[in-house]
Amino acid sequence: MIVRTLKKAMNSPRKVSSDGWESIRLLLKDDGMGFSFHITTIFEGAHLNMHYQNHLESVFCLSGKGEIVDQASGKTHKIEPGVLYALDKNDKHTLIAKSEMIMACVFNPPLNGREVHNKEGAYELETPPV
Repeated sequence: MIVRTLKKAMNSPRKVSSDGWESIRLLLKDDGMGFSFHITTIFEGAHLNMHYQNHLESVFCLSGKGEIVDQASGKTHKIEPGVLYALDKNDKHTLIAKSEMIMACVFNPPLNGREVHNKEGAYELETPPV
């Protein structure tokens, strides 16, 4: 059984920050669950172009408002509390935060821990040891 608190993880190496966001990684690859689970804050005004070429992701909005743009179709979807989106085809997308958004995120395969987006907006499958 794995039991962790968000508060404790926020003050540990499980907290990862980059341009426009910070992520608390509560479950990672070495936990052996087959997926990783994160609570991610997207900062107000962030405009993030992402393309998870190596991962599938599902995201559930807990708070805040924004939009996600499917770059293939150009279609825009509102993001607000209670909305889930799933990048089931490694969808290239843009996430726009109208206000600070708190998101619960699941990645498959799981992240190792310290990943940040590369120039294509993706996470690498493996990251060098810290």
